[in-house]
Amino acid sequence: MTNSSQVPGTSRLFEPAGLGGLELPNRLVMAPLTRNRADADGVPGQLMATYYAQRASAGLIIAEATTPNAVGRTYPNIPALHTAAQIAGWRGVTDAVRAAGGRMFVQLQHGGRVGHPDTSGHVPLAPSAVRFPEQLHTPGGPRDAVTPRAMTAEDIRSAIADFAAAARNAVEAGFAGVEVHSANGYLLHQFLAKGTNLRTDEWGGSVANRIRLTVEVVQAVAEAIGPERVGVRLSPGVAVNGVEEGDTEDIYPALLAALADIDPVYVHVVYADPDQPLFQELRKAWPGTLIANPKLSREQFAADAGKGAAERLLAGGADLVSLGRGFLANPDLVARLRADAPLNELRPEFLMHVQGAEGYTDYPALAAV
Repeated sequence: MTNSSQVPGTSRLFEPAGLGGLELPNRLVMAPLTRNRADADGVPGQLMATYYAQRASAGLIIAEATTPNAVGRTYPNIPALHTAAQIAGWRGVTDAVRAAGGRMFVQLQHGGRVGHPDTSGHVPLAPSAVRFPEQLHTPGGPRDAVTPRAMTAEDIRSAIADFAAAARNAVEAGFAGVEVHSANGYLLHQFLAKGTNLRTDEWGGSVANRIRLTVEVVQAVAEAIGPERVGVRLSPGVAVNGVEEGDTEDIYPALLAALADIDPVYVHVVYADPDQPLFQELRKAWPGTLIANPKLSREQFAADAGKGAAERLLAGGADLVSLGRGFLANPDLVARLRADAPLNELRPEFLMHVQGAEGYTDYPALAAV
C-alpha cells in the first residue's frame, strides 16, 4: 500500500471540502491558539492582521479564544468582541485574511473561574464557588486564583445573551462564523463537569442539567447568526485547567444528541485519537462535519508537525483536521506538508504572555528559507 504521507500531494489533507456555505481548498484547519498580542483593551491590531494573513492558506482559520464580555476574560492581552473598538480591530484582521484568500471563524470563550480581578477587573463567575487550583498570569505576573462567585440564574441568562451578542459582533467584524468553546476547562466545560459544577438547580446535578448551558448558548448563537455559521469545541475526558468530568461516557452522547437538534455546522473534538473507542462513538453520534485535533507527542510534532496523525484521523472518520503548533511556526504549513518540505523550529518562549513580532510574525515562509 502506498504511504500517502511519503508521496507529495497525494494526501486527503489537500482535498477540498465544504463547510456550510464555505468552500475549503484543503482539510487542514488552523486551530485556535491564544497568543496575547491584542492591546490591553482586547483590541486586535495590525500585528495580528499580519499574523493571520500569513496563514491564510489553511482550509479554515479558527481565530484564538475571544471573550464575549469583560468578566469572562482569562489572561492579559487576549482579544474580545463586546466593544465597537474590538469589532473594528477584528475587521482589520478579517479583511487582511480575505485579501490573502483565506476563510476565518473566531472562537468565543468565557473563562469562568479561569480569570483574575487583576486582569478583568471582576471577580470571576463560575457554576460553583470552586477555586481554580493553579496560579494565573496577570498584568502584574503570576497570582494565586481567587474563589469565583457562583453564578445566579440572572448571571447565566446574561452570559447566554453575551455569547449571542458576540456572535453578531463577529459577523459584523467579517468572520464567516464562530466556534463556541465548551472545552479545556473554561466556563461551559466547567458546567459539564461534576468537579466544578456542584449546583442543585436546573443547571447542575444530572447530565441533562449540566449540558444545559452549552446547549442553550449554542441555540442562542445559532438563532443570532444561523447554525451554518456556528461550530462547537469539545474536549471529552480531557482534564485541563483542573476540570474533572466524572462521567464522560454519559455527557457527550447526550450533548451531541441535543446539539444535533440545533444543527451547528461542525463539532471540533480536541486530543482526538481514532484508535480510541470514545472517538468512534462520537463519530457515530455526530451526523455533521467533525473536526478532529490530535494530541501530538514532541516526537510526532518534530517529525512532521502532525501530518501523519492528521491523515490517521481522516482515515478514522474525521472530515477536517486542526493543527496548532505547526501553523504557529510555519505560516505556509499547507505548502510545506504538501511538499514534505523542512519545517521551522518552534520557539516556545514566544508562545504566550509576550508582545511583539518576535516568535509571532517573523517565522519565514518556505521560499525565504
